[in-house]
Amino acid sequence: MKIIRASEFGNDTKMKISEIFVDGFFQWLNFFSKDKDKLAKAFSHMFNLKVFYVAVIDGEIAGITACTDGKVSSVHLESKELKKHLGFFMGTIAYSVLKREFEEKQYPFEIKKGMGMVEFVATSIKYRGQGVATAIMNYIFESTPYGVYALEVADTNTNAIKLYERLGYTEFVRIKQKHSKRSGVNHLVYMKYLKNNQ
Repeated sequence: MKIIRASEFGNDTKMKISEIFVDGFFQWLNFFSKDKDKLAKAFSHMFNLKVFYVAVIDGEIAGITACTDGKVSSVHLESKELKKHLGFFMGTIAYSVLKREFEEKQYPFEIKKGMGMVEFVATSIKYRGQGVATAIMNYIFESTPYGVYALEVADTNTNAIKLYERLGYTEFVRIKQKHSKRSGVNHLVYMKYLKNNQ
């Protein structure tokens, strides 16, 4: 397994990242469509390859994670792309909801200088349980200049929380969600990792 920036991978990178993104976050994306192929095509335009890192196994992307300074967006949604693949009505809703969630996100804490925001941690179904997310995270810790890393995770995603705790993340904020019955998420949990115990 090797970890590289997504911009170094080569052909069709955005589509491959999108397929893993859709698999990883399907629980929340299936409102827009139950068709994973359609969703992958709809979102394939949005990834900023300069801030995404990918794990590569046997020439295939096995997992993805983005890391930014909180100012550069890891994704950029285009309304026309979403409408093209999801239809006018659902594409309009997806753009409105996800732009707010992804590009204009308000975190319940200040993103200070020297803090890296870790986003969109997902592993291909084929490679789950093989340490892919751990490898990407460790690579990010070693190769990016931040002293503190923060991420958001749903409280119901217990496997992810356990993984982050094993990597040294600790919870520092928990925000109750309004529509927990519909979303299946009771709280959004914010966790941080201090490099070299800063």
